[in-house]
Amino acid sequence: MKKITLWLAVALLVIATLACQFTPTLPNIFNSDPTVIPTAKPVSVPTVIDNQPVIVNSPDLISLQETLTSIYQRASSAVVYILIGSDTGGASGSGFIISSDGDVVTNYHVVEGATQIEVDFNNGFKTRAEVIGTDLDSDIAVLRVQELPENISPLKFGNSDLVQPGQIVVAIGNPFGLTGTMTLGIVSAKGRTLDSLRTSDGANYFTAGDIIQTDAAINPGNSGGPLLNLQGEVIGINRAIRSSGSNATGEPVNSGIGFAIASNIVARVVPFLIESGYYDYPYIGISSSSELTLDEIEALDLPRQSGVYVFSVVPGGPADQAGLKGGATQTGLEGILAGGDFIIAVDDRPILIYNDMLGYILQNKSPGDTVIFTIIRDNKEMEVSVTLGKRP
Repeated sequence: MKKITLWLAVALLVIATLACQFTPTLPNIFNSDPTVIPTAKPVSVPTVIDNQPVIVNSPDLISLQETLTSIYQRASSAVVYILIGSDTGGASGSGFIISSDGDVVTNYHVVEGATQIEVDFNNGFKTRAEVIGTDLDSDIAVLRVQELPENISPLKFGNSDLVQPGQIVVAIGNPFGLTGTMTLGIVSAKGRTLDSLRTSDGANYFTAGDIIQTDAAINPGNSGGPLLNLQGEVIGINRAIRSSGSNATGEPVNSGIGFAIASNIVARVVPFLIESGYYDYPYIGISSSSELTLDEIEALDLPRQSGVYVFSVVPGGPADQAGLKGGATQTGLEGILAGGDFIIAVDDRPILIYNDMLGYILQNKSPGDTVIFTIIRDNKEMEVSVTLGKRP
C-alpha cells in the first residue's frame, strides 16, 4: 500500500491532468484555430403522441434556464482569457476578476514561466498583466492587469463549506480557446486531494486538499476559471481533469471528472498573495494514508475503522516534537508497521479519513497555531497538543 504524507498526495489510478491548454510556439496562441472533430449532422425530428407534438413547458425548467442565463450575463464579463508567452512557447487558460484594483485569480500552472501575459475580456478589451503572487501548494496565482474595462463587476466568493454533492454548478472559461464557454453539471464529491506543485525534498509532493469534484465539462483551457453556484458565487477554481482519453491533437478530454480548488481555500490564500506574494501552509510532519483496507485495519489491530493512522513522523517535525508516534512493529503485510498512533479527532471534531483532517487544518489553521489531536495509543484514548510548523 502506498503511504502518503501531509506533503504527499493520494495516489491516483489515472493521472489528473492540469486543465490548461498548451501550444508549441507563441504565434500559435494568438492565431490558433481549435481542432474540430466532425460529427454527424443532427436531424430535427418532432416527438409526437397521438400525432400531437409534445411541448416542454415545465415551470421548473424554465426557471432554471432563466437562472443560468442570468448567471452568464452577470459573471461572464469578469471571466478572462489568459494568453502567456514564455521561453518554451505559449499557453492559455482562464481567470476571473476579484477586485476593482484589477486583481485576477487563476491557476499557477497557467502562468508558470510566463515572460509576458495578455488578458482578454469578452467585450474585446485586451490588456497586459503581471504576476503579483503565487501559491504552488494549491496551484493559485494572482495577476494584476494594467487596465480594467468599464462596468466590470468582480466575482464574489461563496462558502464552499456549504456546498453539497448533487448541487448544480456551472463552469465558465475558455476550453480549447473557445472563449466565454459555459458548462453545467453537479458537485460529484467534496474533500478530494491532488498533488501540490511543490515537493518537500525534491521527490515527495505536498498535498493540495479540500478539492471539489464536479462533472461539469472541464477541458484544456478551463484552468483558472470559476466554478459557480446558482447564486452566481464562486465556489471553486477549476484546476484539473482526470481523463483516459484524448482528442485528435493528443490533448486530454473531459471524462466527467473535474477538480476545483474550494473557494474557502482560495479566499484564505489570495489576500496573502496580494499583500506579500506568498502563503505559508501549516505543517504537521506525519505520514498517513487516505483510507485503509480491511486487511490493513486488521493487520494493524486498530480499534475502529474510521480515523487516521500515523505510519511515521518526520524526525524533528511538529508531530515528533509533540510526541506523536509512528508504527514500529512489523505486521503480516509488507511495509505495514503496527504500533502507531490512531487519530480519531482534531480539536474535538471527529475524523473519518485523512482528507477530513487535512481539509480542516488547511482551512482553519496557520503555522504557529496549536491543534489538539485525540488519539488511541495502546488501546487508550488520550489527547496530544501539536504546535503546527510551516511547510519546509
